[in-house]
Amino acid sequence: MSTATDQYQQPIQPASQPPGTDPVLLLLLGIVVALVLGTTGYLCLAHPSLVAPLGAMGTMASVLIAAFGIAFALRRR
Repeated sequence: MSTATDQYQQPIQPASQPPGTDPVLLLLLGIVVALVLGTTGYLCLAHPSLVAPLGAMGTMASVLIAAFGIAFALRRR
């Protein structure tokens, strides 16, 4: 009887490692960041009156990104 039940047992698989960051995701993130920075630079050069509003938006964006980064890091613990 024990040999019949042994045939149906699943083989023990090694523990899988946690998934890492996908290289395609990193590439797309890099492209998006480059496009956003390039567009912002163009707007600052082509339209000098937009420098102050874009600077204020950049400051607020960096604060929000830092807050989301901290919240995400604390959540993953």
